[in-house]
Amino acid sequence: MKKAEIISVGTELLMGQVANTDAQFISGLLPSAGYAVYYHIVVGDNKERLTEAIRQSLSRCDLVILTGGLGPTEDDITKKTAAEVFGLEMKLHEKTKENLESYFRDTGRVMTPSNISQAYFPEGSVILENEFGTAPGCLIRGSFDGIGKTVILLPGPPSELCPMFENKAMPLLREEGSDVLASKFFTVMGIPEAEVERILTDIIHGKTNPTAATYVKDGTVTVRVSASGQKEEAERLIEEDALVIRERLGKNLVSETSQSVPEILVRLCERNGITLSTAESCTGGMIAEMITSVPGASNVIKSGIVTYSNDAKIGLLGVGRKIIDDFGAVSKETAKAMAEGAARLCKTDLAISVTGNAGPGTMEGKPQGLVYIGVYFKGRTVVTENLFKGSRDHVRRRAANTALNLARTVILENGEEK
Repeated sequence: MKKAEIISVGTELLMGQVANTDAQFISGLLPSAGYAVYYHIVVGDNKERLTEAIRQSLSRCDLVILTGGLGPTEDDITKKTAAEVFGLEMKLHEKTKENLESYFRDTGRVMTPSNISQAYFPEGSVILENEFGTAPGCLIRGSFDGIGKTVILLPGPPSELCPMFENKAMPLLREEGSDVLASKFFTVMGIPEAEVERILTDIIHGKTNPTAATYVKDGTVTVRVSASGQKEEAERLIEEDALVIRERLGKNLVSETSQSVPEILVRLCERNGITLSTAESCTGGMIAEMITSVPGASNVIKSGIVTYSNDAKIGLLGVGRKIIDDFGAVSKETAKAMAEGAARLCKTDLAISVTGNAGPGTMEGKPQGLVYIGVYFKGRTVVTENLFKGSRDHVRRRAANTALNLARTVILENGEEK
């Protein structure tokens, strides 16, 4: 595997004004072209520091990708700096100049002299056309300390960078025919990360190819298995571990395709003709939002109801006042009544309810993080008690993901899967 490094250029990144999603996107694609990403660096719009960063990156990696700093303003210094490090002159690319002139003419805008700078590139560059903006990228193959290196320059805006890198740069990198780093991601719910690691300890700690690791976010554990080599061999090595993972994790294995939990639930409901509704209190519509973010969710979800107050729970969902008086809004009984009320009101096969104390502090004498989740499905209602640790936002997100997975589990246990 060849080594790669990503340098993201822009003071706005250092100041936290813009999230660095470019590096995340690039890192996800490079392994399939035979490059392992070793470093991410963020540098401000400063020529001296950028020069130092490029030289350091070239000294330790085969491929260096720079994002940002390709615009027409004075602080867009990436191309000139990269050219100086390689000892290359900047040359006017006539076709790019013509494209720029055509772009400004077609859009009725005035082209300033500074825009012409976007048509200059280090000599010998392979130009990467920008189909969604004015700043083309380029690929440079040169020598650094007598060793051949590749540098790719990309624009910063993700709407321009992502299609340029995937459609223009990646095919050039794949032509080199290096071994690949293939990966498979297993989504696990219902057991903590430490337990997943215990169950898979021989896979995680006992191998060098493939390698495996776990990480967790909002109550969802991901197991990553990666193998290097020729594509077919790498995939074979991964599948050997996949067989073991499937057997050991059983129903706690939610997905092998990097699908999100809401997408998994929506697709499951689609395949089985199941309609659903939600009734939310402490999550405030988060579950419905997660479901409706999935394309095709309109085939499944009929309604999402936020019943934050007790009056709303009683008036809209038909939760008995005596239930709330006797057990409280944060209770197993209220969660059950909310789910059944939503299914009845919306006439759906499946209904998800959430009621709890996201914090801060106690509520009805109940601790922060105590959440009851109800799932009604075709005449049967399941309610779980959960105690989530963390901030208010963390509790709400954990509750939403757990609720979606509980709905998935109830459907599967009912034998509905097609």
